[in-house]
Amino acid sequence: MKINPETPIAFSPLHRLQWEEAQQKHVILYPEGMVELSPSATEILKLCDGKRHLDGIVNELEKKFDTTGLKGDILEFLETALVNGWITQN
Repeated sequence: MKINPETPIAFSPLHRLQWEEAQQKHVILYPEGMVELSPSATEILKLCDGKRHLDGIVNELEKKFDTTGLKGDILEFLETALVNGWITQN
């Protein structure tokens, strides 16, 4: 599945993003289990609010971390997240 760069990206209502104290990291919880997230994956998913498009997410993260050139890595992660059902585009 491919991310449509012009469509807002939202975190799936069937999943929950939360801090898991036992693992000392953010996780995605869903009925079948749990996925542990890296800090960068967490930062990306926190911006999937149903209002931001790909470029908005990229711009926000590049600004936050005072860097450039993140679009390819962010797009790759978001496409994985879309395949896994963690995010949606309508």
